[in-house]
Amino acid sequence: MLGAQLIDTPMEPNRKLLKEERELFGDLGRYQRLVGKLNYITITRPDISYAVSVVSQFLQTPRISHWDAVIHILRYLKRAPGLGLFRIEAFSDADWAESPLDRRSTTGYCTFVGGNLVTWKSKKQTVVVRSSAEAESRAMAHTTSELT
Repeated sequence: MLGAQLIDTPMEPNRKLLKEERELFGDLGRYQRLVGKLNYITITRPDISYAVSVVSQFLQTPRISHWDAVIHILRYLKRAPGLGLFRIEAFSDADWAESPLDRRSTTGYCTFVGGNLVTWKSKKQTVVVRSSAEAESRAMAHTTSELT
């Protein structure tokens, strides 16, 4: 792909891939491996998620037109290799035994991807904790679970 022409979109506009297009692609394993790698890349490059989901529908019987769509995604990725999500941030907090009725703590967290708020939650903890450190630790555990 060293001399490949660079393109601006991850998928050709208005292009519909069909199951019975043209002849079968010769190397099933190569197609599956490459689509699997592209699927992994979507973690940091959500801009290719739709295109990868489309080519993933043909993992069992890929056609040459499906392979061309995969190459199209690669040419798009080559255009801007540094583009993607660089930062994931999360913040958590807990109040220790603030509920006067049951003395349970409340956990709150929010996560940001690329500076944009993605998720947030506030919930009463299921157990009564013995210290503010334990309440904070449980809040961090919930936040880490959300990030994972």
